[in-house]
Amino acid sequence: MIREGGCLCGAVRFKAEGEPINVRICHCRNCQKAMGSPFFARALFTQSALTVEGETARYPSSGALDRVFCKTCGTRLFAWRRDGTRAGVALAGFDDRHAFAPTDHIWVTEKMNWVKLDDGLPQYPQAPP
Repeated sequence: MIREGGCLCGAVRFKAEGEPINVRICHCRNCQKAMGSPFFARALFTQSALTVEGETARYPSSGALDRVFCKTCGTRLFAWRRDGTRAGVALAGFDDRHAFAPTDHIWVTEKMNWVKLDDGLPQYPQAPP
């Protein structure tokens, strides 16, 4: 199955082929700052499963990740591993925003204090085992 999505202004479009490796909500401080949000809800795909069209910009947010966003409107779309293996795709960027449901929360030791996790999903202090 191919699922499509894009940025707010429509200048960047993407396609994700197949099923994601996992679907998680990350509460780490890096994701909070990069997304301008309390967390990053994302579906993880192999980079080979993704096709991206349009002009994007990148910011190296850590030694391993680039944050990829639309060069025109600034919509944050991907957390792209520099080693060429995987990329986290923002769930809200998919045309069908209900295409994937998260299965767990990661890095909950860094979540914002006012965020309440009462959805019954597993929670991991940092990365899952």
